Amino acid sequence: MKMMKFLCFQLLCIILLSNIGLFQSSYHDYADALSKSILFFEGQRSGYLPDNQRINWRGHSGLSDGWMVKTDLTGGYYDAGDNVKFNFPMAFTTTMLAWSVIEFSEYMPPAELRNTLVAVKWGTDYLLKTVSQPNRIFVQVGDPILDHNCWERPEDMDTARTVYTVDAPDTASDVAGETAAALAAASIAFRSSDPGYSDTLLRTSTRVFDFADSYRGAYSDNSNIRNAVCPFYCDFDGYQDELLWGAAWLRRASQGESYLNYIQTNIKTLGADDNINEFGWDNKHAGLNVLVSKEVLEGNMYSLETYKASADSFMCTLIPESSSYHIEFSPGGLIYRPGGSNLQHATTISFLLLVYANYLERSYQTVNCGSVSISPTMLRRIAKRQVDYILGDNPKGMSYLVGYSNYYPGRIHHRGSSLPSIKDHPQFIACKEGSIYFNSTNPNPNVLVGALVGGPGEDDAYEDDRADFRKSEPTTYINAPFVGVLAYFVANPNF
Repeated sequence: MKMMKFLCFQLLCIILLSNIGLFQSSYHDYADALSKSILFFEGQRSGYLPDNQRINWRGHSGLSDGWMVKTDLTGGYYDAGDNVKFNFPMAFTTTMLAWSVIEFSEYMPPAELRNTLVAVKWGTDYLLKTVSQPNRIFVQVGDPILDHNCWERPEDMDTARTVYTVDAPDTASDVAGETAAALAAASIAFRSSDPGYSDTLLRTSTRVFDFADSYRGAYSDNSNIRNAVCPFYCDFDGYQDELLWGAAWLRRASQGESYLNYIQTNIKTLGADDNINEFGWDNKHAGLNVLVSKEVLEGNMYSLETYKASADSFMCTLIPESSSYHIEFSPGGLIYRPGGSNLQHATTISFLLLVYANYLERSYQTVNCGSVSISPTMLRRIAKRQVDYILGDNPKGMSYLVGYSNYYPGRIHHRGSSLPSIKDHPQFIACKEGSIYFNSTNPNPNVLVGALVGGPGEDDAYEDDRADFRKSEPTTYINAPFVGVLAYFVANPNF
């Protein structure tokens, strides 16, 4: 009887989460989607572009970044459809790309593994520059107010490239903690292919984490930069999670006992069991809990059991039969959270589902959600439903990955994509002269292949409107976890 109830529950979950009868599941070329999702990062590059740049409608940009502080701050990524380099989400993007390599490189075709490592390095090379001076971190390049008042190509931008700096004892635990995490994670990703670079990343990560922990506080609490980082990438959820996140990555990268002690002793004081149901550029709790749980599941560290309990609790929120189920889904099956840009939740949560499923499977364990036991296979099914929705199995039949399939958003909220390429139109286009392209109803002239837009809302509606940035703007931190997710399904389309 118990087995029959379990089988019935499994079938119920499949029906609820796949919306069988509403949308026909179709074949998806996960390898093609993976290739495109990695290519997107080349379209977001700032700095001097290499000869092998594949998105060839882009050109060099931001070549004087850092001159006003006598520091080379060229490179890195524009976070979204604008021309500002926000280091907080950029560091998270880099962490997630590196984590994708760490967990899923075995599933990646060799060429795409190389391309992913190139994308990681484009981020870490820049992040190393931002922490090149002791007890100082550069947290942003570009005045966002002036930038957002213009609609111009990055190659043309003539707005102030203001550099925003935090010096001790002023605080930047969030940005510094995430930067430490990115460098530590990347040190693992490069350990076999470039050990010298890996050592540099780990050594720098240790120093940056010390800065983050010694001067505790949020970077957006500093009056000299608050108006520049808020409301764009203000720290809304506190800096404590970034300290634990940075320490957890340093523990994994170095196996150092001091970092193990740090995440053990600060579980309560830094709130490891708070806000467990979020994961993104601002809130690291769910990802932190999954990351740390690896050591518990491997049978090594029962002192970290609180993290695993929180990871299990998060997984249960996604299971309809669980008493703690409460994460919302759109009628078409997309994970929904208020605030717009839904796909950032779908990609990060799918990533955690797959990582945790692998951890559980390797240790022959399941998740106990009260009276229900959840297998790794069930977690993977939830993730696959999100991936297939994004790629076209949704009420509109639209792929939200630009360039994938024959029907995808054509009017994305992105300056470089919507304006004529500097290669085709080398004449300068001034700040307000780009408005005619923003207001045009024509599709963007340059296809930003691989861009994941913010996506539809709670009702699955999407209008393909350039002005609706919450739905039509791509960001690096939506794409980064999707790289790892797609890599898994390249090798395991039916798992």
